[in-house]
Amino acid sequence: MAESESATVDLEIIVQGAQEGKKQELRLWLRMLSTTKLMSQEIRRRLRNEFGATLPQFDLMAQLYREHDGLRLGELSKRTMVTNGNVTGLVERLETDGLVLRVTPDGDRRVTVAKLTKKGDEIFAAMAAAHEGWLRELMADVEPTVIAGLWKDIGEVKSSVNNHLSGAAFD
Repeated sequence: MAESESATVDLEIIVQGAQEGKKQELRLWLRMLSTTKLMSQEIRRRLRNEFGATLPQFDLMAQLYREHDGLRLGELSKRTMVTNGNVTGLVERLETDGLVLRVTPDGDRRVTVAKLTKKGDEIFAAMAAAHEGWLRELMADVEPTVIAGLWKDIGEVKSSVNNHLSGAAFD
C-alpha cells in the first residue's frame, strides 16, 4: 500500500467496523478530512517540484493576484488563516524572490501593503493554471454530475456547521 493510501486508511480506521448507518457524521468528517489531506499533500508536492513554492506561498499570492492594489499584511493573515508573523516571513521570502513588493502607503510606516510584482503576476498565473489542471487530473475519475452534487451537498454540511458554531470561528 502506498504511503498516501495508508494515510487515508489511518484516518478512517477509527470507524472501521461500525454498524452500517452508525456514526455517519464521524465517518463523513473523517472522509472529508482524509480526502483534503491527500489532495493537499499532492498539491504541495507538485508546487514544490514544479515551482519551488509552498502551498502557503501559493495561497498568499492568490490573494494578492485578486487585489491588484495589494493588501495589508493583517488582511493577508485573515484571508489565508496564517499568523501575522508567518505572513511577514512569507512576504519577505517572496520579496527576496522578486515576486512581491512591500510598500507603505502615504509614508505611514505603521501600514505595510504587499503587492505582486509583474514577475509575481506572471508566475502566479502559471501556478494557478497548473493548479487547476492538477485538480482536474486528481478528480478525473469522478463524473461531473457527481462533483456538482458533492459541491451542493458539502455546501449543506458547511451551512449546518456555520449554524452551530460556538462563536469562535477561525481563531
